[in-house]
Amino acid sequence: MFENFILAFIPLFVAVDPIGALPVFVSLTQHLSKKEKQRVIFQSILTALGLALGFLVLGKAVFRFLGITIGDFMIAGGAILFCISIMDLVRPGEQRRLPNKELGAVPLGTPLIVGPAVLTTSLILVDSYGLGLTMLAVLVNVLLVGLIFWSSALLIKLLGKDGTTVVSKIVSLFLAAIAVMLIRKGLVEILSMASF
Repeated sequence: MFENFILAFIPLFVAVDPIGALPVFVSLTQHLSKKEKQRVIFQSILTALGLALGFLVLGKAVFRFLGITIGDFMIAGGAILFCISIMDLVRPGEQRRLPNKELGAVPLGTPLIVGPAVLTTSLILVDSYGLGLTMLAVLVNVLLVGLIFWSSALLIKLLGKDGTTVVSKIVSLFLAAIAVMLIRKGLVEILSMASF
């Protein structure tokens, strides 16, 4: 049982990428107060858990009903992340570009914490390890992200204001690359499903 949990946990850990998500979180919330950051963290975790667990139960049926494919989902998620990265790079001096009220849900909860990679991986894991174990692995991974986000103030103290700004710009470049990768994989997925 524990071995199967580890086997389910590891691919989800790679897909969630909590370490990679931290600089993005710092960049998006550096202008917020401590209380606002806490609210954003709770919102992002609840959104990520709700989406991931709901998708495990209903995902295939909802996608079929709406005519949405994983490829479509990847392209949409990539487009959102790309817009965020471009705003960070082109308008570096602007105060937050995203509404605080939705920041935890989009883009942090989805597609950053739980995006196409997590959803696709979780569907594959259900077939191998069962629904219960996969749900537990998703839960632990998302809560781990919340814990890392909660500790983000330590990173800011270590880097300082200038260091945080530099990291946020570097992350914006990586975020743009990740967005392009998601769009590319989505297009490949759609093209592989198309019959000529």
